[in-house]
Amino acid sequence: MPTLNKDTTLCISLAGRPSNLGTRFHNFLYAELGIDFIYKAFTTDDIEGAVRGIRALGIRGASISMPFKEAVIPLVDELESSAAAIQSVNTIVNTNGRLVAANTDYEAIAELIAANQLDPAASVLVRGSGGMAKAVVAAFRDAGFADVTVWARNAIAGQELAAHYGFGWRSSDPHPGAQIIVNVTPLGMTGDTAEALSFSAPLIAAASVVFDVVAFPAETPLIRAARAAGKRVISGAEVHAQQAARQFERYTGVTITADQVARAAAFSRAE
Repeated sequence: MPTLNKDTTLCISLAGRPSNLGTRFHNFLYAELGIDFIYKAFTTDDIEGAVRGIRALGIRGASISMPFKEAVIPLVDELESSAAAIQSVNTIVNTNGRLVAANTDYEAIAELIAANQLDPAASVLVRGSGGMAKAVVAAFRDAGFADVTVWARNAIAGQELAAHYGFGWRSSDPHPGAQIIVNVTPLGMTGDTAEALSFSAPLIAAASVVFDVVAFPAETPLIRAARAAGKRVISGAEVHAQQAARQFERYTGVTITADQVARAAAFSRAE
């Protein structure tokens, strides 16, 4: 890895609950490929000031996580189609002071739906209504799924998200029956909700595919329960690896292989 110097390019993440997943993923690849970049995770209570800092300091790229995915929209110069379509941002690229935002979460979820050959005729239950939920619901809609229900206790956000894509919404616990269930809440994430199960055992039993976007830990209570029940699973670790790969390529201009993505992802989870 090149020695840290005045010409080293900085990339960052901004999250309410920072982790080392992205830090280890990106820095692993910088080191392996000999790229003079460094990546550092931050949190902030001044997102406007943080984005001004990206522009003012020439920070090349920033990964944007909860709760900042919508808040950064008026602070950038341009939205790529992936972000504009769902009004949610997870990536900012700074080119000579011009900030362009994208949503590689959407791209990653779309890739995983295709790679796992999920059946568009299946019924889908999505729990959550935040920025990541927008990416999930949009990706399922764009993959041809018509029977999607948003389960969110936030009535305003839940109804708006469902209505925007022509899907149903509910606030109360659903009856079992959805063939694909997707957790897009922090339930099961390392921290206060680490032991929380986002879907009940009957909902898991009725599903054929269980999808959890929580990336840390890789084996959430939901993923463990789904594996024990013999269900097909798609983990948040897979989402994180794919979206981080798309970010890496935007920041550096270097295309990486599936093997490099897999090794960087394994390293990021090995701390």
